[in-house]
Amino acid sequence: MRALVVEDDARIASDLHRALASAGFRVERVADGETAWFRGGTETYDLIVLDLGLPQLDGLTVLKRWRAEGVECPVLVLTARGAWTERVEGIDAGADDYLPKPFRMEELLARARALVRRAGGRGAAQQAVGDLSVDLNRMIVALRGVPVAVTPLEFRLVAYLALHRDRTVPPTELLEHLYGDEDAKEANAVEAIVARLRRKLGSGVIGTRRGFGYYLEAAE
Repeated sequence: MRALVVEDDARIASDLHRALASAGFRVERVADGETAWFRGGTETYDLIVLDLGLPQLDGLTVLKRWRAEGVECPVLVLTARGAWTERVEGIDAGADDYLPKPFRMEELLARARALVRRAGGRGAAQQAVGDLSVDLNRMIVALRGVPVAVTPLEFRLVAYLALHRDRTVPPTELLEHLYGDEDAKEANAVEAIVARLRRKLGSGVIGTRRGFGYYLEAAE
């Protein structure tokens, strides 16, 4: 899962990056509103964490522009502003959730996971597809109840397929959500990850529609 952190406080941004990465997100960071507006409007993310007090362009304006341009990514707003009227304004502008500073990182992660699940039409943290189960909170993949050792990259791929199990996911989309902009994205990278997962989970878990992409077999 791919997340964009928009925060101009370097310490907070670093803490958010570390926490989200530990929760299975592939994290990218920007520190001003103009860059955030461009990045959020031209790239595809599973989650955006947006501070309102930004240089160049304030977060509320960025959020309004994204929504006006059709950006549907879940947005979790952070702000030091405490007035309830400002929280209402942020939600009315298109925020999916709102967290005032200071906050506990555990709460932010819980809210972030919930937003991603709801965006995929999946409310539960435990996603089951046939014999496969994916615990999005504990980042555990299990087959018939037995945990399977997977890498963070393999987990992100399985989790994304589980959250989008009602359709075939193209390799290009998986690349966008598995890797960040700073990574080299090789066309055969997804194929290599799927091959490793099939060795661990068995050949009947992840299916392929040639020319279209990948899906979880039990969901078809």
